[in-house]
Amino acid sequence: VRADRHRRRLQRPSQRPVDGARVAEVVAHQPLDALLRKHGRQPPARAVYFMAQVCGALTEAHAKGLVHRDLKPANIKLRPDGPGYLVKVLDFGLVKTEIQDGESRMTKDGMTTGTPAYMAPEIALGKETVDGRVDIYGLGCVAYFLLTGQLVFDEPTATAQALAHVQKDPAKPSTRTELSIPEALEGIILRCLAKDPADRPRSAQALAAELERADGIGRWTRENAVTWWQLHRPTADKIETPAEPNEKSQPSMSEVNLA
Repeated sequence: VRADRHRRRLQRPSQRPVDGARVAEVVAHQPLDALLRKHGRQPPARAVYFMAQVCGALTEAHAKGLVHRDLKPANIKLRPDGPGYLVKVLDFGLVKTEIQDGESRMTKDGMTTGTPAYMAPEIALGKETVDGRVDIYGLGCVAYFLLTGQLVFDEPTATAQALAHVQKDPAKPSTRTELSIPEALEGIILRCLAKDPADRPRSAQALAAELERADGIGRWTRENAVTWWQLHRPTADKIETPAEPNEKSQPSMSEVNLA
């Protein structure tokens, strides 16, 4: 019921897309992780194109006092719209209102909710109040995954993974892929993954502005999209929705006991 209420509060459509070209209808409503599993790591300009749309959705949510807290590729859906994609942020089941009576607590009996692979340190630590910067951290994890095809921390258990977000520094994305990642983009992603929320971009809107100004990324244009799809043209019988990355070795948990 709460998730439905939050969805009704978010009415803003994403920006008009340029991605997808003529084959967009084949991949209707596929999650972002399915795209990467099928086609591999994404070009930096395309990753930023997706990130910018997510920033737009988060900006509206945060303006209404809503924090998603479980941002991950499986909750980011690609929907064809005209010539390309709209990026939709879904699954508001863990959304909390930032400051409301009885709504600001993030923990319950030593348990913390969320997905360990994309969990901000303050959520893993069970902080009583959090703000939109936990979603900035989650988006940093998503961007890392898009560019490298790997999770920020690859740990054997969900608990170890959540603790890694608290205790370990992430490796630079460029060290975990042979593909080139612009230095400016790498710096922004690492700032999103800062342990201290104060060291991250202050808001989704500020993050979008940083991505817009960053050198060496370029824009993802209609021409880029057509070229990309010519190399990665899907077929309807091969489209599938995969499990969350590393699900077999890292059990999916809605609650992780860090006590």
